[in-house]
Amino acid sequence: MKKIVVLTGAGMSVESGLRTFRDANGLWEDYPVQQVATHEGWLRDPALVTKFYNMLRRKCLDTKPNEGHKLVAQLQDHYDVTVVTQNVDNLHEAAGSKLVIHLHGELMKVCSSIDPYNPRYIKTLTRDNCEVEVGTKAGDGSLLRPHIVFFNEAVPMIEVAAEACMKADIFIIIGTSLVVYPAAGLVQYVPSHAPIYLIDPGDVRVGASERFEHFKMGASEGMRKLYAKLVK
Repeated sequence: MKKIVVLTGAGMSVESGLRTFRDANGLWEDYPVQQVATHEGWLRDPALVTKFYNMLRRKCLDTKPNEGHKLVAQLQDHYDVTVVTQNVDNLHEAAGSKLVIHLHGELMKVCSSIDPYNPRYIKTLTRDNCEVEVGTKAGDGSLLRPHIVFFNEAVPMIEVAAEACMKADIFIIIGTSLVVYPAAGLVQYVPSHAPIYLIDPGDVRVGASERFEHFKMGASEGMRKLYAKLVK
């Protein structure tokens, strides 16, 4: 069975109602990144950061996978599919994708603030218990922090993602500007024989390459066209 690797960014979830961070009317206009998405911001005001991610979880739980998410999941009926996502929502999983690598963490999880990747202290929140009370501590006595890769922190799953990309027979990019590293660099690991399909309504700098086929449209419309091409 041929292997497809799908790299998704914020544009993947826009049709589900989740605002992107960088576009006009994005979240960073309301919440400066330095305050809510950096280690320094966490140290300065953990209460603010905790409340911000509580708010994001509530918004995320009010959303559902869009057609694009569902079509990515349906590719599993025909291909070996790995999803590599820059998104922290769980919409790929909700749509049925079985193998999802989260590069930037997971919104519905919290962890130790001094040992964030120790599985002993990673906790998955539920719909009925999705908010963290300010001051709640992890099992090691440190404050519970969002299980999110803050800006300027290492991306621990990047090597796992790169290994997946090296095995791709087909590579699909959906809803990402390819300007955020190290995720943008994953394209370099895709084998030279593998076609690359890009789904994004905007202009994305991918360089001059015959390998890229750009579907200049949103996630759902683009996936409808690409699905029809890949599943005949």
